[in-house]
Amino acid sequence: MSTSSATSIANGNAPSGPMGIFGGTFDPIHYGHLRTAYELLEILRLPEIRFMPAGSPPHRAGTIADNEQRLAMVRAAVIGQPGFTVDDREIRKTSPSYSIETLAELRAEFPERPLCLIIGMDAFLGLPQWHRWRELLHLGHLVVAHRPGWNAPTLGPLGELLVDHGTGTVRELHEQRAGRIYIHAVTQLEISSTDVRALIGAGRDPRYLMPEGVRRIILETGCYARKELGRG
Repeated sequence: MSTSSATSIANGNAPSGPMGIFGGTFDPIHYGHLRTAYELLEILRLPEIRFMPAGSPPHRAGTIADNEQRLAMVRAAVIGQPGFTVDDREIRKTSPSYSIETLAELRAEFPERPLCLIIGMDAFLGLPQWHRWRELLHLGHLVVAHRPGWNAPTLGPLGELLVDHGTGTVRELHEQRAGRIYIHAVTQLEISSTDVRALIGAGRDPRYLMPEGVRRIILETGCYARKELGRG
C-alpha cells in the first residue's frame, strides 16, 4: 500500500468493524505469516488486517533486508487478498517501534473502532517484558495465535490477566473497543524467516515458501544472498 492509500484509510475510508494489527519484522514475510493472518481474518470475521512491518524493533537486533525492501515484500505479499492492507507508520519511525505507541496512534485515529493486536503465544508469554504492557488492553484487544496443543498460562501475572480479560467469544471483539484477550489455535506452517534467510544464503531457491512477488524481490535485490544472516 502506498503512502497515499495509507492516508486515505486514516481519513475515514477504512472498513468499519474490528481492525486486526499484525506486526513483525517480516524479514522476509512468508506463507507462515500469511496463513495465520488469513485464518484469523476469517475466524474473527475481521474486515481488515493491517500488516505493520517494524522499523526499529526494540527487543531484537537489526534486520537483514532494509526497510524499503521489507516494505516492498509485504506489499507484494498481500496483493489480491481482500481485507489485507499494509500500514508503514512503524517503518517510517526513526525511534524504536513500541506496540503501545502504535496502538495509541491508531486509537486516536479510530476512537470507536475495536483494535485487535495479533501476537503469537511466545510473544504473549514474554508480555511482561513489553514497554507499558499493562496499558495495551486499555487501547485494544489481544488476539493470541498459537499452535495446536499449546496451553495458555494459568498462574502468575498472565494467568491473572486471562482470568480478568480472557474471552472465548468472537462477538465481544466486535462489541467492545478494547480490553479482551482471545486465544485461538491456527495452522502452523513450519517456516521461519531465519530458515528462509539461511536457505537463500546457501544459494537455494525460496520458491513455494512465499508468494512469487516476494520471491522476485528477494532474487532481484540479493538482499539475503551476500549478507551476514541473523535471526528473526
